[in-house]
Amino acid sequence: MTKLDNLVKDFLAQKKIAVVGVSDKRETGCNLAYDKFKATGYQVYAVNPRISTFKGETCYPELKSIPEKPDAVFILTNPKVTQEIVQQCVDLGIKHVWMHCMMGTKPGLASGMTSVSLDAVRMCHENGITVIPGACPNQYLNPDFGHAMMRVMFRTLGFHKIN
Repeated sequence: MTKLDNLVKDFLAQKKIAVVGVSDKRETGCNLAYDKFKATGYQVYAVNPRISTFKGETCYPELKSIPEKPDAVFILTNPKVTQEIVQQCVDLGIKHVWMHCMMGTKPGLASGMTSVSLDAVRMCHENGITVIPGACPNQYLNPDFGHAMMRVMFRTLGFHKIN
């Protein structure tokens, strides 16, 4: 089992997951992740400061406004926002973070399609937070054909290798 597989297994062992970056404007990978987490039995909290409801449920403006502390946080936002979210994780004592990246875990491969902030990754390491700096949970939670193929392709090309 690869290091990424172990990190994913640890993240997916958590029960309450905040999903940061959901959108009511269009369907996104973040919305799909929210749906997949929910469909596979997780307690899921939507987070976006611009909306108050998401799919008929409360959408929280920030992590501290969620009524119970999440066990883990999935982030699909601009990398600058990722840093703010990781700081909230530090403040709340949340110990599991997953930063989305469409192209795996190699920094710089998809600079316009990533939530990964190297400063935020460093902040996680400095504060004892287990971090997945890239990849996509949709490749692991009952993946559709496209996500299953991405996982195989990225693994084959070495894009899912964490140093």
